[in-house]
Amino acid sequence: MATMESLIGLVNRIQRACTVLGDYGGADNNAFSSLWEALPSVAVVGGQSSGKSSVLESIVGRDFLPRGSGIVTRRPLVLQLHQVEGDAQDYAEFLHMPGRKLTDFALVRKEIQDETDRLTGKTKQISPVPIHLSIYSPKVVNLTLVDLPGLTKVAVEGQQESIVQDIENMVRSYIEKPNCIILAISPANQDIATSDAIKIAREVDPSGERTFGVLTKLDLMDKGTNALDVLEGRSYRLQHPWVGIVNRSQADINRNVDMIFSRRKEREYFATSPEYGHLAHKMGSEYLAKLLSQYLESVIRAQIPSIISLINKTIEELEAEMDRIGRPISMDAGAQLYTILDLCRAFERIFKEHLDGGRAGGDRIYNVFDNQLPAALRKLPFDRHLSLQNVKKVVSEADGYQPHLIAPEQGYRRLIEGALSYFRGPAEASVDAVHYVLKELVRKSIAETEELKRFPTLQAELAAATNEALERFREESKKATLRLVDMESSYLTVEFFRKLPQEVERAGNPPNSDVDRYGEGHFRRIGSNVLSYIGMVSDTLRNTIPKAVVYCQVREAKLALLNRFYVQMGKKEAEQLLNLLDEDPALMERRKQCAKRLELYKAARDEIDSVSWAR
Repeated sequence: MATMESLIGLVNRIQRACTVLGDYGGADNNAFSSLWEALPSVAVVGGQSSGKSSVLESIVGRDFLPRGSGIVTRRPLVLQLHQVEGDAQDYAEFLHMPGRKLTDFALVRKEIQDETDRLTGKTKQISPVPIHLSIYSPKVVNLTLVDLPGLTKVAVEGQQESIVQDIENMVRSYIEKPNCIILAISPANQDIATSDAIKIAREVDPSGERTFGVLTKLDLMDKGTNALDVLEGRSYRLQHPWVGIVNRSQADINRNVDMIFSRRKEREYFATSPEYGHLAHKMGSEYLAKLLSQYLESVIRAQIPSIISLINKTIEELEAEMDRIGRPISMDAGAQLYTILDLCRAFERIFKEHLDGGRAGGDRIYNVFDNQLPAALRKLPFDRHLSLQNVKKVVSEADGYQPHLIAPEQGYRRLIEGALSYFRGPAEASVDAVHYVLKELVRKSIAETEELKRFPTLQAELAAATNEALERFREESKKATLRLVDMESSYLTVEFFRKLPQEVERAGNPPNSDVDRYGEGHFRRIGSNVLSYIGMVSDTLRNTIPKAVVYCQVREAKLALLNRFYVQMGKKEAEQLLNLLDEDPALMERRKQCAKRLELYKAARDEIDSVSWAR
């Protein structure tokens, strides 16, 4: 059965995992950020040279932080302490150096300094980008501590004038969060009323519920003075007890006195102190670490329901994200072929929705038939072809050396055939227009098929196969539509011309009369008759060309767009199929990160569920 101590360790691990995976911008990013904020952490706040670093080192039991005068901490240090079992050797790991365990803590100090300089340079400037450090030891309690740059009142040489406000804003960004525990460090040899840490803590936590006061440098106070008024809550009362700390002296640091000896000296100081002896059991860095751990326990108890709810919500989002991304590909050839066919069917489903009206795009084909084709037919140059001059020329050439006796049949035929040839242009243009609409719909359908996005090679193959099929359909459609035009040329509608002599007779001009046979009125009448016939044919083609185009292109695209592709897939070897399922590396990384998060959240949920809460 899990203990509360193990649960605090779990919170630590979740926070570290949040940090490790935090640069991934997946669908659960907001929930991931919310989970990080829902987990408690401890921010160490104080003025420069207030002893923050010494307090941290006392809690850890290791000498590992850079030291010096002025501003030493120039980037936030997120320090995660992990308690390990047994007598394992202490070691540290940096997030920016994954897998490298440092057992020499002098190297840890150097790396903190070097990593700070990499971002800020060897200057006195600051950066809000944190350094993440984990320390594993059997001698620490599970805690997450954030060491922040020391608050200051003036900018020194080499610093921007805004640094005072910049540091304060950075500190506030951490301690304003409702689940952040504020460890306010104040030196005992200064008036508590001037404490930078207490001032800013009171502004963000006026009730003092989240603030722990720590008084350092008790051993450096002037003789005859003490800090009992502060430690016993008379000078400034907090909801949690003040804790006094005795840091290592500079001489001890210079002599490399280890932390075990320093902790013993600290215990002896309080135990033998006439002023603080009665508080000895509530003083010192070891007590502070236990106090923080106990408070974390109570915070976690209160936050468990909301944390579990947030974890469950995030797991649901991650599962949905994994479904969108797609599961890992099987190495079995049959399963790979099934996957490819399933992806193609998903694409075809979306493509048909575009054509049938479930998605936008299919209406553009109707626009070709309802607007573009009629407009193109109206623009055909029949007025030029049937001008008086051209009708005379064509009829005369058709008569040859002997003029026509009754009606210029050959002239009629040549005029009609010449006019009908103009219909080839709109017929081919209709085919091409629908072809380009289909190509665009294929492109959109491939882009909208979420399952295909993870396989760029298959997308390219599918695009090539569909384009090849659409080209075949276009060629067949052109043959069919041009055949319709040729049919009109190959056999004229006789009934139309049989009416002509009757109409002439009704007009009072007998068919065998040679009156005006070669006059302008005669040729105008021929042109008018031909134009009427062409109008009849135009109406016919306006209806039949769309039928041919839909039958040869749209219908075939719906029924047989990928038929040849399917046949080719059935003939491919396992290695070729696997190559088609070669994923985008960015998507593979996305799935990997998503799976890591999913594993983290499920493990966290299981471990939290295993905790038996005392009532």
